[in-house]
Amino acid sequence: MISHMSIPYQGARIADAAVTTAFELPGHRIVRNVGLVRGIVVRSRSIVGNIGASFQTLLGGNITIWTQMCEKAREDSYHIMVRHAQELGANAIIAVRYDANEVAAGVTEVLAYGTAVIVEPS
Repeated sequence: MISHMSIPYQGARIADAAVTTAFELPGHRIVRNVGLVRGIVVRSRSIVGNIGASFQTLLGGNITIWTQMCEKAREDSYHIMVRHAQELGANAIIAVRYDANEVAAGVTEVLAYGTAVIVEPS
């Protein structure tokens, strides 16, 4: 399987406003369903990150090191999903969701997925 991160893309960019968790895009009508698109990222925690997080755990509150790692994984999976949709010729993505699973101890998979569509102004 080819990673969507490694494929150069020359077409138009899908605007963030055209990516939604809703099943429709206001002001537009769906003219074609292109299909399911996804972006997957697998991350592991580093030793340094675990030590820093351990100190933050002692103090309580938000563990910013892990929060930043999780946010970066979600951002990366989102961008891979958008690139996948662009490669298929879509100009919007609806019904976007995220999922995360622990693959192994300290290794987490983050998946962004949705339905790539072609929309036109209504």
